[in-house]
Amino acid sequence: MGSFSNRHHMYLFSMKNGKKKLAYGKTPGDALEILRIRLTEAEMAEVIATEWVEANQRDLQKYVPLLG
Repeated sequence: MGSFSNRHHMYLFSMKNGKKKLAYGKTPGDALEILRIRLTEAEMAEVIATEWVEANQRDLQKYVPLLG
């Protein structure tokens, strides 16, 4: 049950090509670090670290067309 006390959030980071990149973490900074693990340097260069919105898991379907 301990994992439920460490809430994670979904964040959508803007990209230079107009798309969004979905990440999760305790904070936007944490989510960005997780993206750094998952993506190549070239892919990370497209992510705008200062432009993000917190996404509700129930609403993720409406963001699917924006993902890149």
